[in-house]
Amino acid sequence: MDQLPAPLPLEGLTVVAVEQAVAAPFATRQLADLGARVIKVERVDGGDFARGYDTAARGLASHFVWCNRGKESVALDLKDPRGLDVVRRLVADADVFVQNLAQGAAARLGLDAATLCAAHPRLIAVDISGYGASGPYADKRAYDMLVQCEAGLVSVTGTPGQPVKAGIPAADIAAAMYAFSGVLAALVRRGTTGRGGPVEVSMLEALAEWMGHPLHHTLHGGDAPARTGLAHAVIAPYDAYATADGGRVLLSVQNDREWRRLAEKVLGRPELGTDPAYATNAARVARRERTDALVAKALGMMSTDEALSRLDGAGIACARLRDLRALAEHPQLAARERWREVDSPVGPLRALLPPITLPGGAEARMGAVPALGEHTEAVLRAVGMTDDEIAALCRDGVAA
Repeated sequence: MDQLPAPLPLEGLTVVAVEQAVAAPFATRQLADLGARVIKVERVDGGDFARGYDTAARGLASHFVWCNRGKESVALDLKDPRGLDVVRRLVADADVFVQNLAQGAAARLGLDAATLCAAHPRLIAVDISGYGASGPYADKRAYDMLVQCEAGLVSVTGTPGQPVKAGIPAADIAAAMYAFSGVLAALVRRGTTGRGGPVEVSMLEALAEWMGHPLHHTLHGGDAPARTGLAHAVIAPYDAYATADGGRVLLSVQNDREWRRLAEKVLGRPELGTDPAYATNAARVARRERTDALVAKALGMMSTDEALSRLDGAGIACARLRDLRALAEHPQLAARERWREVDSPVGPLRALLPPITLPGGAEARMGAVPALGEHTEAVLRAVGMTDDEIAALCRDGVAA
């Protein structure tokens, strides 16, 4: 008899989130994918402001589609005591509460982690902030690119002449994933102690942790790693090289044995493998321009497919430099059947399965992207409100 798949690990848990933009929504989306019920509380006047970032996803905002599938949207005015009361009722029955409001806003509403956990000992409450609740930066506005600058990420990204930000919201994602893992750790602790408790994550501290390699290189080696574009600061050859058909291939030689194989099987110059000018990584880095020119000349005479085939055959780590459309058609993602469709107010949208795979368990729950206030009425009814009370909230603009 076939065994039924194990249930999703967070099934039966309820998460309430007063969230916006990326950091908190991306964290709670991970919880929803793993089976939690996530009730997303949004503003009545437009909702999560990420809904308005763009219209690229067939009329919906791409950030919002990415971070908010599988949630129930409830639109409430938290400045009105009646709207705030609804959130408090929801929190009373929740396992997890997450917020990333502007610094001090949650405390003014009584929705900060310390206040909520004091009232509900089993609750896990997460405060996500830009810089943390104390210190001279506590009240500064903290958007992703600003935190990338403060955390030093921009200083090590780009070319020698031009620092650049990462092309993804790295500070938001870092904070989101530490909030997600913090919730999981707190759930384990609650399982053994019966108590929840606050979880604090700041974007700066999350991204500073991700800066560990260049930070330790600087602290203990004296110099910050140079910005080298696609090249590696201390390894050569390690860069992207143009091919004859207009593509680019990135390769990485990690040791001198690999250099000898590259020289013989790809460059067609076996003598370079033992030439003292190139035989060691230190020598190749010292002659980086000449080393890169040798590699570029050889690959520039091959098509992209031929270059990758030759490099793979020589056991040299390599990759095709893909754009986003090529990523969407990546043969590895297709072979592993990673694409699904999620419902949305504009119809089905392609989306990737989350990268956490639980073999033998139920597949990740990839629920619909909600319309603003799509679940308001059902949620209000579930917390005990009558039809007349719901109608009054909607009439007064407290709910939508």
